Parts: sequence; structure tokens; C-alpha cells
Amino acid sequence: MAIFNLKINGNTQEVDVDPATPVLWVLRDHLQLSGTKYGCGIGQCGACTIHLDGVAMRSCSLPVSQVGDQAITTIEGLSDDGSHPLQKAWVTHDVPQCGYCQAGQIMSAAALLKNVPNPSDEEIEASMNGNICRCGTYLRIKAAIKTAANS
Repeated sequence: MAIFNLKINGNTQEVDVDPATPVLWVLRDHLQLSGTKYGCGIGQCGACTIHLDGVAMRSCSLPVSQVGDQAITTIEGLSDDGSHPLQKAWVTHDVPQCGYCQAGQIMSAAALLKNVPNPSDEEIEASMNGNICRCGTYLRIKAAIKTAANS
């Protein structure tokens, strides 16, 4: 076990965990931040997407020992009241069905819009590729991203 001081959603949190523990489990099991979801455990589905210094990362395959001083942002830290343009657009376009993948979808989209404020369809598709939605709401996800980009 080792002690890590993690910058999460603007606050420093101390955890005492095995250095190989994936960030996903640190968030969910040790810090009770359950918005980040477990999907596949191998970084392929995107349900566990967080931001590490603003870059979208799969937290299920990221050992806590690799975080260092980088800031972690989870879906809970995107906005505390659901006022982020993507969250509003998700509601406007009625994106979620089961909702399980949506935190990861929104976090990937937020990283995209931070780097490309007005993305083309091709840029959206390339950036969101690998975020799996079992309900198939991809067209609504793309529409919501475009709406958020224009807000």
C-alpha cells in the first residue's frame, strides 16, 4: 500500500491503496465518486472516461501510481449542477436510454470541445470512436455535441 494525494475535481484527496490499483476503483471504492462507470476493464468501451489534466483517459486501465500531480476531473467535477453545455445538450436531445455509458460519452465530448470548439462531423466521429453505446444513440450524441459547440 502507498499514500497518494490526488487532485480530483479541484480538491486534494488522500488515499492509501496499492500503486497498481486502477484509478476507476480508487474513485468508486475509496472516494465514493460513482459517476465513472466500469464497462470492460481493458480501456475499450469508454464508460470509465475521466480527464487527466484535460485529456480524456480510460480510468479502468490507468494505475493510480501513474497519475502523479496531474489533475483528475470526473463527471461529478464537470459541473456541480448539470449546467455544463454538454449536460444541457444531452437533455435537450434526450440522448440517454439506459444511461450507463453517458458519463464516459460526455467526458470524451468535453475533451473534444476543449480542443476543437466547433468540430466537424468527422472530428466528432473520430474523437468519439471507441465510446460504446449499447443502446445505439450515436446520432443523438453527435447532435448534442454540435448543440453544445454552438452554445
